Amino acid sequence: MTPTETPGPADNACMSRDLLDRIDQRTRLAGHNRLALLLFRLGTRQLFGVNVFKVQEVIPRPPLFTLPQLPPAFRGAADVRGRTVPVLDLARAIGHGVPGEAGEPPYLVVTEFNRTVQGFLVSGVERIVNIAVEDIQPPPDLGGDSNYLTGVTRHHGELIQLVDVESVLAESAPRASTAGQIMPLASVSGAREVLVVDDSRVARNQIRQVLEQLGLTATLLSDGRQALEHLQQLAESGQPPQQRYAMVISDIEMPAMDGYTLTTEIRRNPALRGLYVLLHTSLSGVFNHAMVERVGADDFVPKYSEHELAQRIAARISAVQQAA
Repeated sequence: MTPTETPGPADNACMSRDLLDRIDQRTRLAGHNRLALLLFRLGTRQLFGVNVFKVQEVIPRPPLFTLPQLPPAFRGAADVRGRTVPVLDLARAIGHGVPGEAGEPPYLVVTEFNRTVQGFLVSGVERIVNIAVEDIQPPPDLGGDSNYLTGVTRHHGELIQLVDVESVLAESAPRASTAGQIMPLASVSGAREVLVVDDSRVARNQIRQVLEQLGLTATLLSDGRQALEHLQQLAESGQPPQQRYAMVISDIEMPAMDGYTLTTEIRRNPALRGLYVLLHTSLSGVFNHAMVERVGADDFVPKYSEHELAQRIAARISAVQQAA
């Protein structure tokens, strides 16, 4: 089947099974600073990508029904294998719709991240590609739908834009504010900063808010390579990073350098290996506990529970203060 042909039911079923088989195979890439992307289109020739670790399946668009509690941005909900899944039209959600485009998006990409399952309507599903993380660059700061991008890359000369589905979901279904719900630490005297590393603007802001409510400050960086270079520069200047930072909170999937590789590099460097590293991941469906232990992380928290994250941070700060 060529990309321009219209798939039939048998083709759709085969495509979904093939995608899932290949997603299972790609999980072996974790920790090798490589990323497997599901490529899709949103009504134009532009290719978009999303981490396959977040994809449960790709199916033909099912019938949608309304639910009164769904936020207005959602097109409806779908029954997917006996489970009610809220559905977003991804092109409309990121402002990438084509005026006058005929028809409805024919595919549903069912995803799981941040402990929730949701579907995104797309107009075409292409293939899965394996990209070296260092080949993924930060998105240009152009405003508009670029706010929904975590990176850009190329495959066989074709531009691929990586969609920040966490930001899309956060703005389409805003969480209730936790302001005032997290109790400040009883004492933060002597406590150091927290280094936060995450390519998602939404995630960085969420973590920053938790830290502020605890009475802590943060340095925010957007990928693992930036973080590693920052820590190395501190060490080279004579300031031990573990004296400045009580802990590092790092995402796993990031451009330039992923969280597994960042943790591995921290443990390899004698000037950095004393840092406490907490991995914070949205990949709740396929998170690999053994991998976290192998790369030497101290702890992990699946995204996103403000109170669970606050508890882990508070426990670490308490340990730092007791050791001082």
